[in-house]
Amino acid sequence: MLTRRDLLKSAAATGALAATSGLAMPALAQGAPIKLGYVSPQTGPLAAFAEADKFIIDGFMAATKAAGLNYEVVVKDSQSNPNRAAEVAKELIVSDEVNLVLVASTPETTNPVATTCEAEEVPCISTAAPWQPWFIGQQANPGDPASWKPFNSAFHFFWGLEDVIAVYTNMWGQLETNKKVGGLFPNDGDGNAWGDKAVGFPPVLEKLGYSLNDPGRYQNLTDDFSAQINAFKSDGSDVITGVMIPPDFTTFWNQAQQQGFKPKVASIGKAILFPQAVEALGKNGHNLSCEVWWSASHPFKSSLTGQSAGELAEGFTKATGRPWTQPIGFVHALFEVAVDVMKRADPTDSEAVIAAIAASNIETIVGKVAWDGANLPPFAGRNVAKTPLVGGQWRLKDGGGYDLVIVDNQTAPNIPTGGKMEAIG
Repeated sequence: MLTRRDLLKSAAATGALAATSGLAMPALAQGAPIKLGYVSPQTGPLAAFAEADKFIIDGFMAATKAAGLNYEVVVKDSQSNPNRAAEVAKELIVSDEVNLVLVASTPETTNPVATTCEAEEVPCISTAAPWQPWFIGQQANPGDPASWKPFNSAFHFFWGLEDVIAVYTNMWGQLETNKKVGGLFPNDGDGNAWGDKAVGFPPVLEKLGYSLNDPGRYQNLTDDFSAQINAFKSDGSDVITGVMIPPDFTTFWNQAQQQGFKPKVASIGKAILFPQAVEALGKNGHNLSCEVWWSASHPFKSSLTGQSAGELAEGFTKATGRPWTQPIGFVHALFEVAVDVMKRADPTDSEAVIAAIAASNIETIVGKVAWDGANLPPFAGRNVAKTPLVGGQWRLKDGGGYDLVIVDNQTAPNIPTGGKMEAIG
């Protein structure tokens, strides 16, 4: 079966033959835009991740037009469904003939898109999913590290499980607890990686003197967490952690309050990244904690617009009337990296684009993005670039609503803190 790259090579050969007769075919038709495909979960249970997409893409189009650059962005909705994500990735490659695929937000979106691009030999850059679920989840045999291989076309930038575990335990270390941790890990890409006994939370927590009570994998969109709550109550867990989709944590936390389970700490990945998810809990969201990938106080600027993190966040709030959210920075950075890559490569030459991605070294609104292997195991170094991570707590404001306050920056001291960790109750 011919891949997209095979077809491009064939077209290039045709162009070379035409050139000998004075009928050269230009690599990119004069006046034709560089086409970027973009996939994210704009509907479904993961839709909060894509809340800022339109704002970011509108800003990207305005900035590139002002700079005299000709871009087109073809946007596809994964509908929070991995199968749909793969389908729309194929559409972008075959029907839309994009030059580069960009994808954001959770392994359920990034992985099927990256896997499709890898099979079609089309360059792809993804973000907003920890690197282990992204890299290991796409291997033919995820349970056999000796068989893991680097990818050719797919590249990813974000933090890893080692970073979120460090951030969480650094936050917990600010408080007096019994070091008993209850784990909430769903049966999905994130949950299976975070709860993995080799690469997830269990071995690190054990080394740090924590005991983990893991009741086992549950299915997303579960409507009854009584079994997990009873297990944590029986164990006397002071700390709750895990990685949940927003509606599931709302269900769990409301049921925990109703059943009288009130831990000192709840550090939850994914579910409480967003202001609206915490606000849905009313006053019960106070002092919940999470990882902070990006915030208005991060000390970085956009290579595309020159905006600071604070200015980008303020722009979103002014345009939408809603508080800033963490994915804003990373979706913006995706497009920053895309422009930087296309400045250094022929957009129609997939191999050249892939080489340009691999050689990237760019300061973005989320920090440096460089596929240089820094702070990564050798097997992932070609395809993964790490970005900084800190920890934060949601604080109820006097006038209503919540602020996300950075309370621990031991993993990235250049990102300022705004307070100290506080117990929930």
